[in-house]
Amino acid sequence: MTTAFAELRAAHISVQKSCGLTGKSRATHYRHITPKGPMHGPWLPRSPPPQTLDTAERARVLAVLTSPAYRDLAIPQVWARELDEDRYWCSVSTMYRIARAAGQVRERRRLATHPARVRPELVAHGPSEVWSWDITALKGPMKGIWYKCYVILDIFSRYVTGWLVAAAEDAVVAKDFLNDAINRNGSTPHTIHADRGGAMISKPVSELLVNLGVLRSHSRPRTSNDNPYSEAQFKTMKYVPDFPERFGSIEDARAFCEGFFTAYNHEHRHSGIGMHTPASVHIGTAEQIHAQRQTTSTRPTPSTPSASPADPDPPNCPKRPGSTNPSTSHNPPRKHNLSHLT
Repeated sequence: MTTAFAELRAAHISVQKSCGLTGKSRATHYRHITPKGPMHGPWLPRSPPPQTLDTAERARVLAVLTSPAYRDLAIPQVWARELDEDRYWCSVSTMYRIARAAGQVRERRRLATHPARVRPELVAHGPSEVWSWDITALKGPMKGIWYKCYVILDIFSRYVTGWLVAAAEDAVVAKDFLNDAINRNGSTPHTIHADRGGAMISKPVSELLVNLGVLRSHSRPRTSNDNPYSEAQFKTMKYVPDFPERFGSIEDARAFCEGFFTAYNHEHRHSGIGMHTPASVHIGTAEQIHAQRQTTSTRPTPSTPSASPADPDPPNCPKRPGSTNPSTSHNPPRKHNLSHLT
């Protein structure tokens, strides 16, 4: 192949055609004729193309662009008019690069600047301050039959303060459901957040919350992620391994929810509250559990009783407001907030 390539080049055949006829890579050919040896360290700066303008030529092009005759014209206008005058300096792209390097390419109009929109938030500093509720559908025994699961939870402790499975979504049922959840909790929350479903914005529910002195909060119009705690809780419920594809009856749905919400409140270690159970955070025993975890984690292990432990720090339970950015760790205490539109 090397001999055939050399004969083709001796016959004044171009490198491209010679490489195509012999199956040789052009990159390999050029590396062989200009060997550089092994490269160490950072790459060398790219060699400029042969037609690159030098400093004096770039200065002349910039002088043309900023001349009194052209200073108020766009660069394509300058390029076309100079070409009509039988003067070619460079391409339009090169003119733009030269003007950009000199700080001449920018928005010249006086445009109004507006501050970034601040997403409204609800902040909970402790349990029974802000609740969130929603309704999800559960599949019945056959197509077209659905049951409605009402769930309300505390966004600080993630404790489910009330749940109900009904045959349909109804404003009166929603009102009785909220009233019963507040009575059983023993204290009235400051704010209850919900989306803009029919039952959530209904007159019976609104009248109940007004009479109890509870602030109403609703998701912003056409915003699907303003009720994240309820939506995340529904996903947790529907993704458990024993969640059935369909419920045989409304009694089956209620029996499943009874077991699930009991385990969720008292057994499930929630990653959003330092791996504590929602019940321990809601009733105030999380600090004692955290101290016990710290004592246990710093105790020498049976296999190495004389070794000094590394003093690990268990996840903290929520104590004060902080960021709810999903990219942050679960360890730092955080605030629990909801976008809303009252």
